[in-house]
Amino acid sequence: MGFYGIYKSPGPTSHDVIDELRKITKIKKIGHAGTLDPSAEGVLVVAIGKEYTKKIEKYTDSEKEYYAEIELGKISTTDDLEGEIEVIKDIDPPSEKEVKETLKKMEGIINQIPPVYSAIKVSGTRSYKLARKGEKPRLSPRSVVVKSIDLVSYNYPEISINVVTESGVYIRALARDLGRKLSTGGVLCKLIRTRVGDISLDRCFSLEEFKKKTPYLRSQG
Repeated sequence: MGFYGIYKSPGPTSHDVIDELRKITKIKKIGHAGTLDPSAEGVLVVAIGKEYTKKIEKYTDSEKEYYAEIELGKISTTDDLEGEIEVIKDIDPPSEKEVKETLKKMEGIINQIPPVYSAIKVSGTRSYKLARKGEKPRLSPRSVVVKSIDLVSYNYPEISINVVTESGVYIRALARDLGRKLSTGGVLCKLIRTRVGDISLDRCFSLEEFKKKTPYLRSQG
């Protein structure tokens, strides 16, 4: 049937969205081009139908854009608000100039260690599964590309940024690493994926909107 942008709301997993689309369309061959964490929202590109799931790399490998809100002064076991939070005390808040300079240094080709609570496999097992068992999986740094990071606003301890990346970048890890570089700690508080390739938020359907559109799509397919 094609490629579509679905707006994923905070709460459901990306797989939950796929399951719902299978119920709506009665089509089993559906995949998505890049997971969004349950707490994240925004553009989830889906491929519906065998012909399109075979070509899903068009979007999995494409440029992505995010709006992120980060809180300094805290660290988390998951690098966001879902994990165990530790408050860092006696912090000298960085200046806006220091924040901008640090963000600029995080652009380009960087080595990034994925969050421990991620789907990266360690000896054949998902890292988050090992972490949930109380283990401490060691994840190797990966070379990823951050095309740009623009500061939207800064009022300590809150930072908001717009980020453009190639595939494979964890925004939770960017928040963590920003906090480390500023010596304040940092956790991701909010994440909206605003674009995947040529599909932006204004081209997305909610699940309810897609449900209404499905009869028309079937007639065209």
